[in-house]
Amino acid sequence: MTAALDWRIFRGSRRPHDGIARLPAPPPWRPRRGAVTQERSWPSSRKGDLALPPATIRRGQVYHATDRIIDMVNAALYLRRPLLVTGAPGSGKSTLVDAVAYELRMGAPLRWSVTSRSTLKEALYQYDAIGRLQPQGKGAPTHGPIGEFITLGALGTALLPTARPQALLIDEIDKSDIDLPNDLLNVFENGEFEIPELMREGPKSNETVFTSDPSRPKAEITGGRVLGHEFPLMILTSNGEREFPAPFLRRCLRLHMPNPTGMLPEDDNQDWWRLDAILNLHFSKRERADAQSVIDEFKALAGQRKEVATDQLLNAIFFVMSSQLAPGTHRDWVTAELMRELVSPGSGDRLEHW
Repeated sequence: MTAALDWRIFRGSRRPHDGIARLPAPPPWRPRRGAVTQERSWPSSRKGDLALPPATIRRGQVYHATDRIIDMVNAALYLRRPLLVTGAPGSGKSTLVDAVAYELRMGAPLRWSVTSRSTLKEALYQYDAIGRLQPQGKGAPTHGPIGEFITLGALGTALLPTARPQALLIDEIDKSDIDLPNDLLNVFENGEFEIPELMREGPKSNETVFTSDPSRPKAEITGGRVLGHEFPLMILTSNGEREFPAPFLRRCLRLHMPNPTGMLPEDDNQDWWRLDAILNLHFSKRERADAQSVIDEFKALAGQRKEVATDQLLNAIFFVMSSQLAPGTHRDWVTAELMRELVSPGSGDRLEHW
């Protein structure tokens, strides 16, 4: 058994390592379904990390994870359960997946941005039936191999049988149609799905399909079934716009993202430790000193329980640094607009003319 002091696989260190290789076996009630058939590639060295998307590298290098965040990510890894993350705008819900994927060398995370029109099928795969019926060229057969017209979606790609789990962000699940959370239950529970169009080819058929993973653009599907080996690390985000059914919540671990200002709703005293830690990761000591008046203004707004997000402050500081505007009317107007409270139109927020 892993030593108590070394149980954390994700450490929030912002330094890539191969700790994911010592992930213990899954619980017996969540067994590995399929054998690893074709492993995808992932960064295995510092040089390899540079092949990641620049946004993933940047977010991984500056993400500040609290102990609560670190513990819940590790619990999700150990238990092979989706992690449902809620919290205020700008609290780091969507960028958490980059921090974990970067540190644990899981490759570029997959992303599924949910809308009211999103369906489970599109997240698993898309079949271009019309494209397959079109002639493939002079002298070519009318029907090409069916696998050439099937592309696995982000969720379907994440469920491919790989030894190292894939990181997947399901962003803003609360915007989905009312039935989608329940539609996800079977996939969350079993880590497998079927492609009926391929199942018609027979149980022993092998078809090569496209994926949503640039590091593994194609994958072979046997008998029309995708049987996951390692459950992916699924991070779902919600802005709290709706409630979820109990069966859906039962299958997820839940994390409410700590407020970047460091203050909980029930707290009477303001503690800026997390906000200051985030600023230290993004700006030098000199830059923070030059923008101290902007930081103080933001803290005053947050201290009054105004709904403002950390990325608003980051943008305001960057603007002050890059524009080199001295304190005064123009700078004050712009920074005030950049840190305007996040309120809906018509709720009393009125833009004033300069």
